[in-house]
This record gives sequence, C-alpha cells and structure tokens, in this order.
Amino acid sequence: MAITTEMIKTLRESTGAGILDCRKALEQSNGDLNAALDFLREKGLATATKRSARQASEGVVELYSHGNGRVGVMVELNSESDFVGRSEVFRTLAHEIALQIAATSPEFVAESDIPESVIERETKIATAKAKEDGKPDAIMPKIIEGAIKKFKDEFVLLNQKYIRDESITIQELINQKIAALGENIIVRRFARWALGETTSEASEE
Repeated sequence: MAITTEMIKTLRESTGAGILDCRKALEQSNGDLNAALDFLREKGLATATKRSARQASEGVVELYSHGNGRVGVMVELNSESDFVGRSEVFRTLAHEIALQIAATSPEFVAESDIPESVIERETKIATAKAKEDGKPDAIMPKIIEGAIKKFKDEFVLLNQKYIRDESITIQELINQKIAALGENIIVRRFARWALGETTSEASEE
C-alpha cells in the first residue's frame, strides 16, 4: 500500500513522532494506522528505557485552571534541554498532564512515592473487606495484591489511563514523546487544589 503524506501527517499529529519514524511505522504496518501507532508505542518504550537514567532538569511549570477557577493544577515537567522544553510537543504534553491531574486527582507521581504506611493501610482495608465477604484465607494474598494494584492504578499519575485514550497510561504517553523528542522526560512534581478544600498536598518524585 502506498504511504501518503496525509497518512504520515495523521500519525505524526497523533504521536508527535518524527516524519521518518512515522513513514517507517506505516511501511512496517502496510499502511495500517492502528498498527503503525502500536509500532511507535513499542519503539517509544524501548527508547524511554534507554534514556530513563539521563538527567532532566530543564522544562516547564505548567499552570492550569478548570471550571472557572474551581480547580487549579501546577505540574513541573522536566526535559534534558531548554530547546526541547520550549517545543510545542513538550508544552502540549505538560498541558495534557495538567488536564489529567485536574480530572483524576492522583495523589502520587510514581509508585515509588507511595509511603509504606499507605500500602499498609490499604492492605488492612482489603484484608478486612475480604474477611467480611467470607473469602477463604488461601486466596487472601491474591485479593490483597489486586486491591493494591487497583489503588495504584487510580492514585498514581503514571499508572493512570490517559483520559483522552484509555488504551495507554500516562507513562506510555510520556514514552511516546520521549521517542519523538529524543530526550528523557520526567514529571517532577505536581499540586492540585479544589475550591473549598481544607488541605492541599503536593506530590513529588
């Protein structure tokens, strides 16, 4: 199947990947846009793994206000260079992450940020509920494991499903942009406030 400029443009707008990468992905998938997107996602994951150890201290602090000022979000997104930090793809990613935080109220950036006391609390809650439901002791560890995973998927930003595309997580979204931009990208910290809340917390990596 012939690869058209329009196909490349569509894939590039969806992923932020470079023109040559988009062409290669479309050629590999015989023009199938969905398969090409999967190809770029896999490439992004491999690239992100290689670059994850590289220092990232440039970037942007994105501010977002939602609902006529009823919810406010501040998120720091880091890149390796100021050049990438000022790019449209990077700035758009920062805005999308701020939107995600406003919509889903995560409590932590990454799993490593969760205090052990929180895991212990969730374990106790899951154990008590399982016993109340009459679940046998033999399957208790699996039930607790499932409950902890559900908690992490809901309250850890990088684990959350992307609100615009639930087939990928926020980490996978970031991986796509790492592949497109060629630099490590890190969510350093965020804060979310809602009007009338008595307390507010910032989460940080």
